[in-house]
Amino acid sequence: MKNIAVIPARSGSKGLKDKNIKLLNHKPLMVYSIEAALQSGLYDCVHVSTDSRQYAEVAMEHGAEVPFLRSGELSSDLASTWDVMRFVVEEYGRLGKSFDTLTVLQPTSPLRTSQDIQNAYQIFQKKHAGSVVSVCEVEHSPLWCNTLPEDGCLQGFLKEEANGPRQKLSAYYRVNGAIYITDVRLMMERGSLYGEHGYAYVMSKEHSVDIDDKLDFAMAEFLIGAVESIGR
Repeated sequence: MKNIAVIPARSGSKGLKDKNIKLLNHKPLMVYSIEAALQSGLYDCVHVSTDSRQYAEVAMEHGAEVPFLRSGELSSDLASTWDVMRFVVEEYGRLGKSFDTLTVLQPTSPLRTSQDIQNAYQIFQKKHAGSVVSVCEVEHSPLWCNTLPEDGCLQGFLKEEANGPRQKLSAYYRVNGAIYITDVRLMMERGSLYGEHGYAYVMSKEHSVDIDDKLDFAMAEFLIGAVESIGR
């Protein structure tokens, strides 16, 4: 089975300038995902999908492949991740390379490890899955959430099932954006990742940091520093 990992890293981030190559503990952000993919030992190709020659050079310096760049159209806010992934598969096809599975590793999840990737792939194989998506438990139960009327009245704010000890509430999970594994044929046919052949890989909260702004970046920096200190 031929596997490709794709790290989508366009330039021009609005929330945090040049986020994907911003140094996180002295290392460009997207390099954490490149290294995790390579260390997993699962992939015939680790590809960085970018519209930037500067980003491409950084990626190749750290062992990723970038034989082609994204078009401007596929680098806009309107382009979906899966449009970009289909483009990657088609372009490699023109180069005479085909793959059976594709894994999306968002560069904004730098604490996701090679072991996380391996664990998710094991689920993909054992379940004969069409897709596997990483999730983590939510910090607070959505049963404690509701909308508010204009006057701020709390009548009916909590549903009956939310009353009682927190420990007795059902666990809820969210997609954490770190790992998406899919069968290439399913993806090219625009199949859903969340159908009957889609399964979850549950990741720890500490590996599920998703960097969107300066606060997220500072949190990731703190956690990486703490892990390194413990390891010394």
